[in-house]
Amino acid sequence: QVQLLESGGGLVQAGDSLRLSCAASGRTFSGNLMGWFRQAPGKEREFVAAIWTGVNPYYADSVKGRFTISKDNAKNTLYLQMNSLKPEDTAIYYCALRLYYTGSYYVKDMYNYWGQGTQVTVSS
Repeated sequence: QVQLLESGGGLVQAGDSLRLSCAASGRTFSGNLMGWFRQAPGKEREFVAAIWTGVNPYYADSVKGRFTISKDNAKNTLYLQMNSLKPEDTAIYYCALRLYYTGSYYVKDMYNYWGQGTQVTVSS
């Protein structure tokens, strides 16, 4: 059984940085698409970033240039480095794993496993 455990969230001020981690167990994810999504209160869960082979990560327009997704296959851990945080980045952040990547990396319903989420709050 695959388990994903996020960590690294917290309360920061606008302009600060945070690094989220997602530790995977039960499966090595080197060949899988891994993604970060977020959900703000009263809103739908939305795509943030995804990475497959590591050559060309994918980003939502709202975070491009500020967030960086990466993974350490040896540690089976996914990361999200978030810089220049804004109040609108406030949300619960989830990591997700997709077993078979056939495109549409931004579609949350196509991911097979999810973590419990970690809260990120950015104050102005």
